[in-house]
Amino acid sequence: MINVLLCGNEKVFDGALTQLISATNKTREPIKCYIFTMNLQRVNPEFTSIKDEQIEFLNKVVKLKNKKNEVIKIDVTDLYEKEFHQCANEGAYCTPYTLLRLFADMIPNMPDKLLYLDIDIMIADDLTKLYSINIDNYEYAAVKEKYGCWLIRPDYINAGMLLFNMKKIRETKLLEKARHLIKTKKMLFADQDAIFRSTTKKLIISRIYNEQSKFNRKGTVVCHFCKRLMFLPYPHTENYKQWHIEEIHKYLKCHTFDEDLKEYLEWKEKYNKGEA
Repeated sequence: MINVLLCGNEKVFDGALTQLISATNKTREPIKCYIFTMNLQRVNPEFTSIKDEQIEFLNKVVKLKNKKNEVIKIDVTDLYEKEFHQCANEGAYCTPYTLLRLFADMIPNMPDKLLYLDIDIMIADDLTKLYSINIDNYEYAAVKEKYGCWLIRPDYINAGMLLFNMKKIRETKLLEKARHLIKTKKMLFADQDAIFRSTTKKLIISRIYNEQSKFNRKGTVVCHFCKRLMFLPYPHTENYKQWHIEEIHKYLKCHTFDEDLKEYLEWKEKYNKGEA
């Protein structure tokens, strides 16, 4: 069993659907996907929990690939309000939903090995290749951050993919220390900085497990459609997600996931029509 953690509100549905299609199309091992969500309309009217009907639809899609696949919704609204209500990083560069992964050690019955993935990620190869990496002696495995390893520290990580050793994390209290930082210190990259600063021992792995720029690279397992810094024809950023199909074709020249995205469009049409 591959245990995956996603986080977000009802607007992450397209990301979850595209990502899970790509993962289950390439991975024979059963996937159990936990989705941490919350209602935070006091901050933004659009910050509503992922809908039960969305979870049911995701379950339908993944179980057609493997009947042992499963998507589980975990509402952490009360936990968030208790821990992070109006904290120093509630208005961070991303939404407060990026902070939810920091509760992984506080949720009962979470597995000892847990693969956290940002919602703007697609799986290009068998996910078992990543999940089977031995992290017994580490709190987590991660890939260097494309820009941060040059601008911040050589070992600075991108937290969009984190292979957690939850047993070790509970021993070292990594996430507990990260939550304390979130509550007490304003940080540029919030959760990512908090995790990095709280780390005791991490395993840096190949970029093929969190490719942040070259989406057609051979051998890549995880493609991360994160914001990119571009210098030509003038300095600017690009932020095309996998469900922006026309843009990833035109600007990123990425056709790696065409079959997955074709299937996504078919499923999305059924969802919009209310077809069970």
